Amino acid sequence: MTASPSLPMPPAFRRIGWSHLAAQFSEQIALAAAPLIAVLAFGAGPAQAGWLQTAQTLPFLLLSIPAGVAVDRASRRGLMVGAEAMRALSLLAILLLLVTGGLSLPALAVLGFTGAIGTVVYSVAAPALLPSLVPRDQLAPANRWLELARSAAYAGGPALGGALVGWSGAPTAYAAATVLSLLAVALLAGLPREAAPMKRRRSLPGEIAEGARFVAGHHLLRPVVLTAILFNTAWFVLQAIYVAYAVEHLGMNAGQIGLSLGIYGAGMLLGAMGAPLLAPRLSFGETVLLGPLAGLSAACVIAATILWPSPALVCIGFFLFGAGPILWSITTMTLRQAVTPPGMLGRVSALIMTATFGARPIGAAIGALVAQRFGAPACLLVALAGFAAQLLVIAGSPVPRLREVPQPA
Repeated sequence: MTASPSLPMPPAFRRIGWSHLAAQFSEQIALAAAPLIAVLAFGAGPAQAGWLQTAQTLPFLLLSIPAGVAVDRASRRGLMVGAEAMRALSLLAILLLLVTGGLSLPALAVLGFTGAIGTVVYSVAAPALLPSLVPRDQLAPANRWLELARSAAYAGGPALGGALVGWSGAPTAYAAATVLSLLAVALLAGLPREAAPMKRRRSLPGEIAEGARFVAGHHLLRPVVLTAILFNTAWFVLQAIYVAYAVEHLGMNAGQIGLSLGIYGAGMLLGAMGAPLLAPRLSFGETVLLGPLAGLSAACVIAATILWPSPALVCIGFFLFGAGPILWSITTMTLRQAVTPPGMLGRVSALIMTATFGARPIGAAIGALVAQRFGAPACLLVALAGFAAQLLVIAGSPVPRLREVPQPA
């Protein structure tokens, strides 16, 4: 993994890049397998599938801020190793219950919740650790490489997970996810040890409040966070009911559903690969805007399946959901790292994750409630309204007018 032939990335970054790839593949295989097991093995409907998604994303809402404080106080490398090990153990537990016939829908939800705790800590620690591994002028290429790894996982992981569940059963899918997660642990354990963090004497509420004031008062971070909240809420209204909707309304099977999610990942991969081509042609702010614009376009295409049930339309929509928002992820991560003081990166990342990823269980719960009362198609219209709102927020902010990555305050 290198940014360019003349600017090789440090060895520590290459190690974290490969571990990121293994962890993301593991996560995507498991996330694809869980709702398929719920719908196909336990007969879960759209509402039950939505509550399962809520359980699997709730730690982002509950634990991101405590994780961020820990990241600013403790070894970020050590936290990442422990977090990924926790996720590997939760996957192993699901695998053992599948093999012995002891898995139930509540157990799947509880273990999914446990594994997501590890994902939260890993996700907060990784962007805070990155600036200590690469120079500032290589942050954007480094973020792009990490997003390429995530995109490859989103492209191959769901398709592989769906194929494994459909062809050889759920235990094979969870065995593959467990092995990849353990590989990620081994790679992370080989990262160099960090210098001891500075001892802090401030109270926990004081540190959280300092980070919150920084985010709320920053004219660029504030609209980015609000846009991400609306995007993630709408996205998980859709995600909560997608598998059940695809089975019941579009007649898709496990393999086809996995393929559609893989096309979402392929869109991410192509979007991340195309980022360097867009950089000379568009300003930094215009590149940021592409993500919300593509999100609204994708929501329109998928909502059209209410009138014209078609797996092909779903695939087009998921491709757009991948290709545009990956540019948002790369650019806004770089923006956050550029304007945030190093000693606050963990807390700022955690607060942003709480606000954005924390919207995911709320979106999933909204999806479950709307599906229960009005049916799965109504969720597509609710999601469409959310995607329209997020585009309006970012388009009216100063962010699209940025010519390049801003300097720190």
